[in-house]
Amino acid sequence: MKEDRRYPRRPLLGVGALILEKDRILMAERGGEPLKGWWSIPGGLVETGESLDTAIRREVREETGLDVQPLGVIKIFERIMHDAAGAVEYHYVLIDYLCRIEGGTLCAGDDVSRVEWVRRRDLKSLQITEGTPAVIEKAFRERRKYKYAGNGC
Repeated sequence: MKEDRRYPRRPLLGVGALILEKDRILMAERGGEPLKGWWSIPGGLVETGESLDTAIRREVREETGLDVQPLGVIKIFERIMHDAAGAVEYHYVLIDYLCRIEGGTLCAGDDVSRVEWVRRRDLKSLQITEGTPAVIEKAFRERRKYKYAGNGC
């Protein structure tokens, strides 16, 4: 039985991919709730019995058509969203990975309406999920620590 994401009994574990190319990052426009129409990094929930490595690869492939290699964790954080009455409507623990493209063809897939390369300086023009801009900046600052040589960086 699939657990509903709304009003969960416990926090749900998710993964996100920070995919950089020179001064650009791959962004996905969310196609469903919560936050439909908002921009974020590609990612989603970890399935029961699935390793984090497998989850990030699967989620990126499903949402973007790309095959990636996770290089390291950039940030772990929580996203807790309350309803109008103050009850916890959504609660995620998110692990964001710096990833390098290994193959595939870019196209919007599962759970997203668009995927686009966005210049770092243009991120402020997008409606981006809370906390995401800071994680993106951290990835740009720290990518050399992970020997991020792929994607023309």
